[in-house]
Formats: sequence, structure tokens, C-alpha cells
Amino acid sequence: MGVSLAPSRVADNQGLGTPRCVLGYSICDSTPKLRGGGRPLFSKGIPMRTEGGRQSDNIEDRRGMGISRGKVGGGIGAILLALVAMYFGMDPGVVMQGMQQVPQQLPTEQNAPPAHDPMRDFVAVVLADTEDVWNKLFQQSGKTYREPKLVLFTGAVQSAYGHADAAVGPFYCPGDYKLYIDLSFYQDLKQRFEAPGDFAQAYVIAHEVGHHVQALLGISEQVQAKMQQVSPERANALSVRMELQADCLAGVWAHHAHRTRQILEQGDVDEALNAAAQIGDDRMQMRSRGYVSPESFTHGSAEQRKRWFMTGLESGEVGRCDTFKARQI
Repeated sequence: MGVSLAPSRVADNQGLGTPRCVLGYSICDSTPKLRGGGRPLFSKGIPMRTEGGRQSDNIEDRRGMGISRGKVGGGIGAILLALVAMYFGMDPGVVMQGMQQVPQQLPTEQNAPPAHDPMRDFVAVVLADTEDVWNKLFQQSGKTYREPKLVLFTGAVQSAYGHADAAVGPFYCPGDYKLYIDLSFYQDLKQRFEAPGDFAQAYVIAHEVGHHVQALLGISEQVQAKMQQVSPERANALSVRMELQADCLAGVWAHHAHRTRQILEQGDVDEALNAAAQIGDDRMQMRSRGYVSPESFTHGSAEQRKRWFMTGLESGEVGRCDTFKARQI
């Protein structure tokens, strides 16, 4: 599939494995060194200083709203549960089916967002930065960029495609053009994956925005259509290409953001790549069951994720993110 800010066809020889909500993320780490507007935006232990950058208005804060258990969209948590089930000889489909019920979301006093919320401000600044980059790139191609909404939630959320628990991690749903994140995920990012840092957090958002770009270009729809036509193995193969393309598009964002606002400092990229490697399919499978099954990959290996992010970061060209035509990914 070509990527030139214009719709193109999915190659007939590709498979599909993306869930209806596009989930999964390439996580990068760095020391907290992002810069913006000539002054520091981030410092150790403080997600951001709000005076340093424009905040997006496209934030939908649903924290403090309760929700019953319901349909889980997928993502890193669901994948881990499925891997554990397979390791113990269980049918992962049974595990996933057991996580599905009818959802209902209601306002509540619990977990209401704080009045002073630096993390909320942080993601609003990152989202605004992606808006600036992608609005410009789409405009240069004679197209209009439809800015996505970023939904903040606590514990569980109702999306266009059903219910999702925080365990699935950050995700994007093309059905409503919205990104979803429980901000407690960033604690998992720091502690569970040993990937602290503001650039790590920003990259999570940028990867999901990459899925939004895929939806706007018609890529997601074409890939979804392929889902009905291919074997599970080929489905997984196309899922990997979707995720690696989103990694590359996140790199494109970082390239242009750094070129305009000098957001990266020495060491950031190396640390980011190391963290990205920790959540490659190969390393996650090795940790969960002691061996690797490349045919079951859905997001790409550690080496692939690092390489495609660097492709976008070094080139800044959307056209270089054509994972669907690449002979070797």
C-alpha cells in the first residue's frame, strides 16, 4: 500500500490481523528533555510545564465516569492474557470471550480528575503538536487533516466499537476517530516496562495518531476489508505491517516536531529505541512463554519496530513509511 497522503490499495498478497479498534503501541524511552518555545517543558518527576506549549482543545475527559464490564477491544493487555492462555494450553478465544459483556457508562464521583492536572496538560500539548505537524503535511498535499479527539478515562471506557478495560493500553478506534488512554498507563510504562521519560509518553500518543492518519488515508478501511479474505497467519502479517507503519508515522511526527521546535536532545533516541525493543513481539513472547512464534506476531519484532520508527524519524517523509510494499519488514 502506498503512503503519500492519498488513499491506495492494499496489496492482494497481504494478510490482516488488526482488531476493529486499532491497538498496540511502540513505546520509546528518554530522559525527560523535551523542549519547546525555547524553554524547558518537562523536568524530572513533572510531566510538563503548561506555559511551554499550546494545548489541544480536542481532549474529551471521561475520568470519573463509571462503566460496567463489556467488550474489550484488544491491545497489549489482551494480547498478554491470550499469550498466557496459550502457554498453559488454554484456548485464548475462551479467555477473550469471558471478557465480553454489555457495557454501560455512568458519571460518578470516583476518580474525578484533579483541578491541577499536569499529566492532562502534558497529553494536551503533545496532541496539539501532532495536530500542527499533520495539519501542515496534509495541507502540503492539498488535503484537509481531520483532527482526532483524545479520550481520557479511568479503569474502563465505552468506545465506538464497545467496551475496553485500561489493561488493553492506549488505543485508537477509526469508527469514531478517537484515541483512548488511561493515564495510569504511564506508571506501567515506567515500572513494568522500565521505560520512563517524557519522550516515551509522547511517543505513545504519536503512534496512535499514526493509526488515525491511516484511517484518514483509507488504509485502515482497506485492511479491515482484507480481514474477511485471509488466513489467520496472513492476518497477523498485515497487522504487523499496520503497526510498523504507525511506528514510522510516529517517527515522521518526531522528525518535523524536532525540526520546528528542537524537542530532542542527545541520548533521547537511543533510549527510546531501547524501550521500544522491550515491547517487540519477540521479547514479549519470550518473557511470557519462553519461546518465540514469529507467525503469531501482531505488532512486529523489537528490531522491526526500532527500524521503522527510525525510518520516519530520519527521513520525515510519509512516503518512506510504505510497509505494505516493502519486500522485507
